[in-house]
Amino acid sequence: MHALAQICGTISRLALWIAGVGLSLMTAIIAAQVFFRYVLNDSIVWSEPFAVILMGWFIFFGAAVGIREGYHLSFDILLYVVPPRVKLALFSLSDALVGAFGAGMAWYGLELCFSAWNVKLPSLGLSGAVDFMPLVGGGVLIFLFSVERLLRRAAGLPTARFGEVDSAEA
Repeated sequence: MHALAQICGTISRLALWIAGVGLSLMTAIIAAQVFFRYVLNDSIVWSEPFAVILMGWFIFFGAAVGIREGYHLSFDILLYVVPPRVKLALFSLSDALVGAFGAGMAWYGLELCFSAWNVKLPSLGLSGAVDFMPLVGGGVLIFLFSVERLLRRAAGLPTARFGEVDSAEA
């Protein structure tokens, strides 16, 4: 379990760095596009599609890291009134559903990649599959991090959730 946590931790940090670099790069590209368009009266034709692709990567990688850290959206009013064992079961159900969602993202994202493989993005000269690769990458990470949370909880190890440790309550 310790090795899995280390591997997932490394993947999570890498995904967060990729997301941060992608966000910074997208911001720089959009700023350059504004400068070129309004100051130089010219346009960077590849800026918008490239920025959208970068946005997909940092959104889905950031969401996956948020799932690993327990910061994904939830409706937790019920958690305040149920016993700790029920709370842990609900956390596990939530992680299982989120993992299934991640697997679906990866699977159907891969289908979209294959369907767009022969389409060429005109301004970038790349395959249209590039548009859907963030969906696949994010889905795989969401699935992986959800499985890690389930395995940690099954082993009685803590899984952070909204800054708290939920398995310590059981």
